[in-house]
Amino acid sequence: MLFFGDYDSEKTAFVNPCDTTEKIDGFPAVAVSTFSADIIDDYVKEHKPPVIARLYTANGSLPVYLAEYKGEKIALFLSRVGAPACAAGLEEIIAMGARKIVLFGCCGVLNEAATKGKIILPSSAVRDEGTSQYYFPPGEEIAADEKCLRTAEEFFRARGVPFVTGKVWTSDAIYRETPGLIAKRKEQGCLGVEMECAAATAVAKFRNIPFLQFLFGADNLDCAEYDMRDLTLYGRNAGGVYMTLAFECGIRL
Repeated sequence: MLFFGDYDSEKTAFVNPCDTTEKIDGFPAVAVSTFSADIIDDYVKEHKPPVIARLYTANGSLPVYLAEYKGEKIALFLSRVGAPACAAGLEEIIAMGARKIVLFGCCGVLNEAATKGKIILPSSAVRDEGTSQYYFPPGEEIAADEKCLRTAEEFFRARGVPFVTGKVWTSDAIYRETPGLIAKRKEQGCLGVEMECAAATAVAKFRNIPFLQFLFGADNLDCAEYDMRDLTLYGRNAGGVYMTLAFECGIRL
């Protein structure tokens, strides 16, 4: 088991999200996020949603948009890549007033046969990163919110959306996914590898927020030699479809 933090269940930290982020009256209960700036930009160009807040770091500020879908108001924002940055953004969105969160993005494929042409719904994540260790008790894996997972499965099944539910591997080090570690994670049943699921799930559990993440395969690690495929598109070729799925799931959570 990997564990390199001292877990403390104390809810109040020395610096808390409410110390740096103001609660916003009327902030949407549902928030949707993705890691693809292009998917966000394409949505903004088409729908022109207003900016209702911003997330600030030394990297710059990220706008939080007020999207509307089927009469429901939804906070839409870009999540930064990597567990710590993603977790901080989720903390601040929750502090603003979000009460349900859907996050989507791409992953590296570890089981091509099981995932080809399908959305991946993580049932759990192997905690090969550091952030989750400070939000959730020690353990090799962290399970998804069962109710949120079943809600997504029922919706995908009803709409005929191809999907597979299974374990993923959350890793902080994209250039240290060695053949040995890949083989080990595949033996554990991991369908894909990504960088945020364990941490995002842990934050949501710690804050008691319903949370769903879904993934789509990009680069392929289930082969003799690395296959980048369409990784650099980050899902833009089907961004509108993914956004609609996220909105639909969000209003059902």
